[in-house]
Amino acid sequence: MENRVNFEKPWENPSEVIPSLLLEWGQIKTDLEKFYRIRDQENTNLGMKKGINLFLKFLFWSNELPVVDKEPLPLDSLPYRPVNIGERIGFILKRPNLFHSYRQLSELFLEQEKQFVKKNIKEKASKP
Repeated sequence: MENRVNFEKPWENPSEVIPSLLLEWGQIKTDLEKFYRIRDQENTNLGMKKGINLFLKFLFWSNELPVVDKEPLPLDSLPYRPVNIGERIGFILKRPNLFHSYRQLSELFLEQEKQFVKKNIKEKASKP
């Protein structure tokens, strides 16, 4: 029983929860591509909200922190984060229905995934 993942505090076991989070993003991304193609504003907006929420979970959990719900988000204090995260998230939040916001969100996921891998490599290298 000691090997059970604590899903009440997913940031304590990011390697266990982030793969499923990325799979969920893959589905949302597929849906968003379809919604943008057919110009479905309502579903695009809902999909982007889900995607933004998922990205914030990914960002904080991959830094082994709970998601912070305060303004402004303490993004600069995160050691593993994409470049210019504050500006980019701000743009996405202000204009979620733009296709450019979707592209930016997709890029943020890719960049954060690289940061997460980098973090894991550093942690494995530091273990005896």
